[in-house]
This record gives sequence, C-alpha cells and structure tokens, in this order.
Amino acid sequence: MDEIEMLTDQVELLLEEGDPVKLNEYLDNLNISDVEALIDEIPEYADTFISTLSINRAVNVFRILDFPTQERIVKKLSGPKIAELINELPPDDRTSFFSELHGDAVKKLIILLPPADRKEALSLLGYPEESVGRLMTPDYITVKEHWSVARALEHIRRYGKNSETIDVLYVIDSDGVLLDDIRIREILLVKPDVLISDLMDNRLISLKAMDHQEEAITVFRMNNRVALPVTDDQQIMLGIVTVDDILWVANEEYTEDMQRIGGTEALDEPYMDMSIINLVKKRAGWLVLLFFGQLFTASVMGHYEAQLAGALILAVFIPLIMSSGGNSGSQASTLIIQSMAMGDVTLSDWWNVMKRELISGLLLGLILGGLGFMRIYFQQQAFGDMGEHWYLIAIVVSLSLVGVVTWGSLIGSMLPFILRRFGADPATSSTPFVATLVDVTGLILYFSIATYILRGFLF
Repeated sequence: MDEIEMLTDQVELLLEEGDPVKLNEYLDNLNISDVEALIDEIPEYADTFISTLSINRAVNVFRILDFPTQERIVKKLSGPKIAELINELPPDDRTSFFSELHGDAVKKLIILLPPADRKEALSLLGYPEESVGRLMTPDYITVKEHWSVARALEHIRRYGKNSETIDVLYVIDSDGVLLDDIRIREILLVKPDVLISDLMDNRLISLKAMDHQEEAITVFRMNNRVALPVTDDQQIMLGIVTVDDILWVANEEYTEDMQRIGGTEALDEPYMDMSIINLVKKRAGWLVLLFFGQLFTASVMGHYEAQLAGALILAVFIPLIMSSGGNSGSQASTLIIQSMAMGDVTLSDWWNVMKRELISGLLLGLILGGLGFMRIYFQQQAFGDMGEHWYLIAIVVSLSLVGVVTWGSLIGSMLPFILRRFGADPATSSTPFVATLVDVTGLILYFSIATYILRGFLF
C-alpha cells in the first residue's frame, strides 16, 4: 500500500467518526500536495477538506487545484466560506480563477469582495485600462421574467440594500443572459400579480465590457439613463455602470483633452499637487517637439533668403500668413476633437468633414485674402510706401492667405481622424502642434506663390 492509499484510508476513518477537530488537526499536518492528492482520490469530499482546513492552508490547497475542481468546490461551499476563501486568495490566483468562470458566476463572487479588492479584481480581469469593464460594479438587482411583481418586490427588500441602485432592475434568464431592464416605477405602479414578462418592452440598451469609456459617455448622454448594464460578447450580464461614474470619467476625459490641446501631456494629479519636476516633465516633451518644428520654419526662410533679400516687403507679411494658417488649423482641430468626443463625428465621416472643411476653409481664406488685399491697397494710398508693384504684393498676400487658411483647415480637421485611426488620442493633435505644422507648410506656400508672381519684377 502506497502513501496516498494510507492517507486516504486514514482520512476516511476520520470522516466516518464525524469529528471535525481531529480531521482539522490531521489535514493541517499534511503537506499541501498530500491534501491535493486526497482531493483527487476522494473528490466528493473536496469541499469538506477545504472547509475543515485553516484558511491559510485552504487557500494554498485551492490555488494549486485545477479549475474544474475549484469550480466544483466553490459550488458546494457555504456563502461565508466562499467569501473568506476568495478574499484570502492572492490577486493573481483570484484573477486566474475568475477569468475561467462563467460571467454570472464571476459577478456573484466579485460581490463578496470589499470595495477596494473588488476594484482590483475587475482591473486584473484583463479589461483594458480605458474600457467599460473598469467602471462596472456587480452590485445590482436581477429578476426573472416568470416572476410576479410581488416576488420581485420581496427580492428587492431582501437584497436591495447592497445594490448600487434600485432605480433599474435587470431581467436575466437561468444562464445569466440579459433580457431586458425595467425601471422601478413600472413595478411600483402595477398590481402584485402582474408578471415581469408583461412589463418587458425589449428596448434594451447595454454596454460591452470591452467598449471604450468614451462610447459609454455617448450612450448615457443620448439615452438619459442613471445606470446601464454591462455584458460580455455572449450577452451575459457582468455588472452595471452608473451615471456618477460616467460623469467622473467625462470630466476626466475633458480635462485630459484640454491639457493635450494646450500642448502638454495629461496631468495624473491636480496641478497644485504636482512637483515642479513632474510638471516640467509633462510640458517639456511637447515644447521640445514644437521647438524642432519651428526650426523647420527657420530652414524654410533660409531657403528663400534670396527672395527675401530682393523683396524685403515680403518679410512684413510673414507673421500675418503664419498666424492666419495656424489659427484656421487650430479652429478646425478643436471643432473636430470636440465633435468626436461628443459622438457627433466618427471615423467614417472623414470624407464629409474634408469636403466641408475644404469649402469653409476656402471661403474663410477668401474673406481674409480680401482683407489682406484691402490692407495693402489702403496703405499704398495713404503712405505710398509699397512701391510701384504694390498690386503684385497684394495678389501674393491674398492668394497666400486663401491657400494657407484652406490648407490649415484641412490639416486641422484631418489630423484627429488620422490619430484616431491609429489608436491615438485625437486631442494630441493639439493647437500648438497644428499651428507649427501649418506654419512650415504655409511659409513654403507663401514663398512659392511669391516666387512665381514676382519673378522678373522684384527678383
């Protein structure tokens, strides 16, 4: 007879005696691997062994069992013992166990954890950082479609205390599949014998755990809900997201976008709480990048040095050209970023946006181009200091303004789409970045037009 058989015989004798104290002492003196072997030999007593062991040893045994055995044990353990076991499991082992479970079972186990551990468990379950799964809570009330209103109300009285909200009840089937949601007022205003199925309207709105949080913000905004259910790809209900969490996320997203639009990395903590060193780190990256971008501006001006030497008057209008293009690009970029955040514009709208910005940019360019022409005309009439070829200078400035404003509008509107297409935050196409890019290309356009029109006249 080998060692495992001897252990099995001894344990069976203790089980027959029915003395839990002796069984506890015997099991606690065994190696963890021996207890695991006993569970393999007499699996019908697996839950008894886990319940009898001291909690630390029970956890160490449980964590080395295969998943099917773990699942069978959890189904047989009492509620308090399950809670104790799940709470004591190391986070990585708990996450590994949860990841194998059916969605409805995960919900039932997660609710047993303290709030801090629950949040940790959800974050470790594999949901991306910006996903809806990071926001959901398993504290909600579910009912079955065959229940009467009276039974549902009794259920609410019994379990509603621990729910995040009882404004909405969620109808699920025996497998945990979400069927519908019902507002509490609909239940309160009907007779007790009415069935839940009679109150269902099949106009369910739900979120997926892997959805981006920005999508959830849009859904909440469009549907005026205080809470929305979260499901997996099989429509198994995993939790709910409440509007207070969404408002917090919306505020956080808005703050981050404003910081990025201003040309800095998103701050991880309040401004006044950040050290000077961390604040400099957040801002230095963009400033260095923009600095190198402006070096291209200097390079462009150096390339056209001959033209500037031959017509110094061109230098007078460089700030006008650069600021007009940068301003139009920044306007377009801000409008598109905000529209994306609100859900008014999606990636599929890029072509329509391009056409709109091409037309609006052209019209805006014509307005500024006309003003530029009039400015040079009135200066020439008042002071006569623009030279005999003033009208050519006016044409160069006007055409350049039309071109740079149109180009700035296109660049500013398309950059958010390009960034979103490659998975980046559109807000990173910030105002300084767009302005710098349009500055460089705008100068090239300005000097190219000047070279073409003024060649043979001024140089």
